[in-house]
Amino acid sequence: MNDLTVPLNPVFYSKNGFEKINEFLKEESPSKIFILVDSNTHTYCLSKFLQKIESDFTTEVIEIEAGEEYKNLQTCEGVWNVLSELEADRKSLMINLGGGVVTDLGGFVASTFKRGIKFINVPTTLLSMVDASVGGKTGVDLGNLKNQIGIIIQPEMVVIDSNFLETLSAQEMRSGLAEILKHGLIASEDYWKKVTNLANLDLTDLDEIIKESVIIKAEIVKKDPFEKNIRKTLNYGHTLGHAIESYCLTHPERNKLLHGEAIAAGMILETYISQEIENFPKEKLQYVNETIKKMYGKETFSEADIVQIKDLMKFDKKNERGNINFVLLKDIGEPVIDIIVPDAIVDKAFEFYLNN
Repeated sequence: MNDLTVPLNPVFYSKNGFEKINEFLKEESPSKIFILVDSNTHTYCLSKFLQKIESDFTTEVIEIEAGEEYKNLQTCEGVWNVLSELEADRKSLMINLGGGVVTDLGGFVASTFKRGIKFINVPTTLLSMVDASVGGKTGVDLGNLKNQIGIIIQPEMVVIDSNFLETLSAQEMRSGLAEILKHGLIASEDYWKKVTNLANLDLTDLDEIIKESVIIKAEIVKKDPFEKNIRKTLNYGHTLGHAIESYCLTHPERNKLLHGEAIAAGMILETYISQEIENFPKEKLQYVNETIKKMYGKETFSEADIVQIKDLMKFDKKNERGNINFVLLKDIGEPVIDIIVPDAIVDKAFEFYLNN
């Protein structure tokens, strides 16, 4: 895979990425290196990563619990305290080795500790490779509300090595695929068709797909780094998807959904809404619905569930002046932003989802 460099942050791949980290360490000479991992990446990824790093610097490993439920200010406080106890200073470097929780939380912790220390993201899940680690968004959840606290700030670099994907379960891989499918829906019908045919692809094809998804996201972020307009399109499926994820996370009687699993449901719902409001083609709605359900199955929602999920949408970060703003599609590759959707159409979207 070739390298992608954008003005916002450089993304490097595989062996060359680790060479870039080693060059950075020699040039910057950090006072200490802190590697943030969760309990999974500590077990499965840390030793592989350390074998690639040529460093005589003092290195400390900080471990957090794995899971979205630990992506909160309490975990941040724990990491800040460890940094302080280990005498981190403004010349320290944090390397975030993990999935989206680690890169989101680690970037936020680094950017706020002593008003900011440098950090590098090394994503280890498909989701974080194509989405969370790229683009400069950091943050944590506030209670059950997704990503309410955070800032947009670029890492020094992102290093993507698909060999880390060997450590993932099929469920985690499917979760990451949802963001790739989203990139297809908002950017290109050709890319959408390509990524819905992943069963016939091998790891080499996946490397190229990861790169294509990073390019799609990076080009959008480059035009709108602080999400004033076009960057909002990257939230397709997320208005309802985040609400579903938050609802399931805080209701013990329901199975917790991984981020991508919730976004998959959100994309079906918002594609139906697109057909109702933006005349998205009906035959393509059926294709999107059938394709995503074949990969992810179908969740069940009662009327009471739907009421509470809709209530959670009012906390979506795209909202303005009390309005819930959706990203919708006129067609595959033709997104529109800041669309207000009547409540009755959201109800019809759930009816479609449950009955088709």
